[in-house]
This record gives sequence, C-alpha cells and structure tokens, in this order.
Amino acid sequence: MSEIDFLKKYFNNLKNLLDNEKYFEDLIKVKNILKKTHQEGKKTLIFGNGGSAAIASHFSVDMTKNAKVRCVNFNEADLITCFSNDYGYEKWLEKSISFYCKKDDCLILISSSGKSKNIINAAKFAKKKKMFLITFTGMKKNNPVSRYGNLNFWVDSKKYNTIENTHQILLTLASDILSKT
Repeated sequence: MSEIDFLKKYFNNLKNLLDNEKYFEDLIKVKNILKKTHQEGKKTLIFGNGGSAAIASHFSVDMTKNAKVRCVNFNEADLITCFSNDYGYEKWLEKSISFYCKKDDCLILISSSGKSKNIINAAKFAKKKKMFLITFTGMKKNNPVSRYGNLNFWVDSKKYNTIENTHQILLTLASDILSKT
C-alpha cells in the first residue's frame, strides 16, 4: 500500500468512527452535565495514562480557559510518584480522587483498552461515592472501565492511536460546544 493510500484509509477510518449519531447526542449530554456541575459550584476532574493523560491535560486547560468551567487533572510527577509509592500504582488515582473530589463532582476517565487497573479502581471508587462518571474507552465494548460509567464513549477500534485521536477529537468537541453556549 502506498503512503498516500495509507493516509487516505486512515483519515476515512477516523471519519467513519466520528460520524456516529450516538456521539452527537452524548456530546450534548456531556455539555449539559459539565455546565450543570460548574453552575452548582462543583468541579470536573479528568484522568488518563500515557497519551490519554496528555489528552486529559489538554481538555482540562481548554475547559478552564475557553469554556470557563473548572476542570482539573493531576499529572504532576511528584503527586503520581508519591501516591504510587505510598498506596501502589494501581491505587494512586483512587487516592487522588478521595483527597480532591466531592460527591457531586464529575469525573472523566480515559483508557484506550478499558483495562488499566488504576483507572478501573478510580471508576469503582467514583461509583461508590456516587460521582457522575464519563468514560472514554476503545478495544472491547464491554470493558471493565465502561461498566462503571454513567455515560460511555466507546471507540470501535483495536488501534491505540486511532482510539486516542478519536478521544481527543470528542473531548475537544465537548469543550468547543460548551464554549459556544
């Protein structure tokens, strides 16, 4: 396959993944949830691992700066290494949420596979604390993370970059739709 053909196929695949009526309806729900959370004086928190952590940081800044909605994430190496050292890597995120979140805050979790243990533990904790949980996953539809979500965005792909690119676009759209209202 030529490089041009590869790129055309890649872009067509992304276009087909994004052209999904459920995404459109769910993005409007996200906008309403985040707006309500903010209006009630609560905050939105967003987390991911690796590339998903970078997506979380980007979204958090866009929400705060452009949409004027308080949104935070904890990607500081000192916090991650401290909590991982004291509580274990699989529990650092759950512990962060327990210190920084309140019952009616909104939590967004990103896991391309839906199988990251630290994200699963965070999802379980959020459910136990009755937080509103939005998940962004890929790979298998019925993955462990999405089982805990109140609202789930699942990308029908087995390729990490395709999943992460789709998550990035969806989250950017959520910020943009909220910024315009």
